[in-house]
Amino acid sequence: MAAMITTVQQTELGLNLSTKRTRKREFLAQMERVVPWAQLEALIAPYAPQGLRGRPPFPLGTMLRIHFMQQWFNYSDAAMEEALHDIPLLRRFAGLDAGTDTLPDETTILNFRHLLQTHRLSARLFAEVNGLLAEKGLLLREGTSVDATLIAAPPSTKNRDGQRDPEMTQTKKGNQWYFGMKAHIGVDDASGLVHSVVGTTAKVSDMSQFGELLHGDEVRVSADRGYDYPQIHAQLEESLIEDWVARKAKPGKSLDAWTRNLNRAIAKLRAIGEHPFRILKRQFGYTKVRYRGLEKNTAQLVTLFALGNLYQARRALLATG
Repeated sequence: MAAMITTVQQTELGLNLSTKRTRKREFLAQMERVVPWAQLEALIAPYAPQGLRGRPPFPLGTMLRIHFMQQWFNYSDAAMEEALHDIPLLRRFAGLDAGTDTLPDETTILNFRHLLQTHRLSARLFAEVNGLLAEKGLLLREGTSVDATLIAAPPSTKNRDGQRDPEMTQTKKGNQWYFGMKAHIGVDDASGLVHSVVGTTAKVSDMSQFGELLHGDEVRVSADRGYDYPQIHAQLEESLIEDWVARKAKPGKSLDAWTRNLNRAIAKLRAIGEHPFRILKRQFGYTKVRYRGLEKNTAQLVTLFALGNLYQARRALLATG
């Protein structure tokens, strides 16, 4: 009985030492090995509080791991605080020992996120991650697949301001209206890794951001019908870049065999370019903007795509050490 009570007490206190390899445990173990923690911390360190007055700050590595767990598991600041109290696995990943007297609260977590936003560090973290992937030969930069997706924002006006986010807008896709923002990306069509990210309000056309999604060294570009405009083709032709857009059959007619095979080949390329969106929406659970304002949400998108790149390349990174 005493042994059973001890086991129950350990479980209640979050001290269960089970080593079952759950999916979350395996995921965090992989991310611990593939994220370049030292390099990312070095980028943030010049802007981090030094703790010369007041309570000593939590270690930078701890706060960065907590920030990344927010992205991986789609936690708000308040939910992240509760998860640290409830889930021993997350505490261990953040480097918070079982004997720690205090844990980062909601305000501490929010302040770290604001630190990254204020100094626009998300873009630098994204560049650092992509630099690592390029060094490993995983980001080839020969061809680019461009794409965009809509991300919904809360349409409710039941908030403190009594209005919807003024930086979010409506747009129509097919027969359905959407309210929110749009994420535009440029993807390396060989590896599926994202090299360019632009966040805009929803009503901005895909075509308007086309030039921002190219890195300038492409030999080919693939896109969907949203980019099929004469000015886009002229721009690529002037740069001697091969561009591929799937063709549709005219009403009442079918495509010839050559065009069908071409469309099939383009669809395979397009699938590579669309895979990063799947990681954000399915793996990380990111289907709706969390904050008010375009700048905050774009900063989160950039961080998410940096982490998505590491997730896509994790097996290759683990294999190469």
